[in-house]
Amino acid sequence: MNSDSISRRKALQQVAMLLGGAISAPTLAGVLRADTRRAWAPSPQWAPRTLSPAQLELVATVADHIIPQTDAPGARSAGVHRFVDTLLSDHYSTEERDRFLAGLGDLDTRAQSAQGKTFIACTPEQQVALLTAMDEAAYPPVRIDAARPPETWFFRRMKEVTLVGYYTSEVGASRELRVNPMGMYRGDIPFPASGGREWS
Repeated sequence: MNSDSISRRKALQQVAMLLGGAISAPTLAGVLRADTRRAWAPSPQWAPRTLSPAQLELVATVADHIIPQTDAPGARSAGVHRFVDTLLSDHYSTEERDRFLAGLGDLDTRAQSAQGKTFIACTPEQQVALLTAMDEAAYPPVRIDAARPPETWFFRRMKEVTLVGYYTSEVGASRELRVNPMGMYRGDIPFPASGGREWS
């Protein structure tokens, strides 16, 4: 196993903790395959295979609200929207792909209902308000093992693919997770009072 795989697996463990549970099988399968990583790498020849240009922009916008640009690049700069298209094209079943695409459509329906315009046409503040409401519905303060309402599936999956795509990208792994090449710092290693060599 190469060091890139180890770093990616550690990143996935951290993302699973952020999400409060396991990562879905198609997302996990996709992120661990080298050809998936190559497929969504920045390239002028890249083109979406599942998402329409409007859907691709919608995914990029939502992902950028989930992980906005700060002193480090955000989800859009990391190419999360390309990662999502690759997952949908190569790793999602037809049923799950259709469910995700229906979720994108529902996002526009919610925006139309709340603001009288598509999600992309809303102001950033209106977009954040809508996503915040969806996040609160998807992750209520309840037991982790409690069943989630089925209507929250899309937002939970969107958040999952955004976090996984971002934190396993070069940007996310190197600038956000800041992997320590020396390993984890442990300042509480017990030192025996006697019976061992001393080091100077």
